[in-house]
Amino acid sequence: MRRILYFLLVSAVFLSVAQAQNSSDVPIYQITPVKSTIKFGVKASVPIEGTFDKWEATLTFTSTAAESGVLDIKIYAASVHTGSGMKDGKLKSKDFFNVDKDPYITFHSTKVTQTGPNMFDLAGTFTIRGVSKDETLHLTVEGKGTGHGTINGTMAFDRKDYGMNSGIPFIKIADRVEVTVDLKVDRTSGPPLVFKQ
Repeated sequence: MRRILYFLLVSAVFLSVAQAQNSSDVPIYQITPVKSTIKFGVKASVPIEGTFDKWEATLTFTSTAAESGVLDIKIYAASVHTGSGMKDGKLKSKDFFNVDKDPYITFHSTKVTQTGPNMFDLAGTFTIRGVSKDETLHLTVEGKGTGHGTINGTMAFDRKDYGMNSGIPFIKIADRVEVTVDLKVDRTSGPPLVFKQ
């Protein structure tokens, strides 16, 4: 019995060391929400623009290649803030975000394509109101090679594709919604990313 316990202990130590070594082989990045923003805008007879006050995001890599990255964003839909209580209430309702039934808006990237020295397209799955569709987030990266940077991006979608077919009383609202992300990113450990020239 003592030998078995010793073997398990040694195995656990070697496994933890191996995991630590493997984790240091890839860049580890942290996104800081307090320094970042996620905004949205819709063209309308009365402009509808706002932010989300509560959200989480992670950027993970399986290698040093920039195109190995995976971006995950989770937005708490009820944290929408337009500066108008009436607009916020309408957006939270079942006609739009339906926050009581579907509290989260998410984006999970499935493919990263470098389209320029500092530009990337992130194809992924966008989910809102429980409806998931393929969308693309277009990004520009600043601060390459410094370990600290900014990711700016936009994604546009048709609200009616996600079941948001209603309007807002006395406001003529367009179908196209544009989301803008401004993410502050810091490399906390691991080697630097390698970008295509």
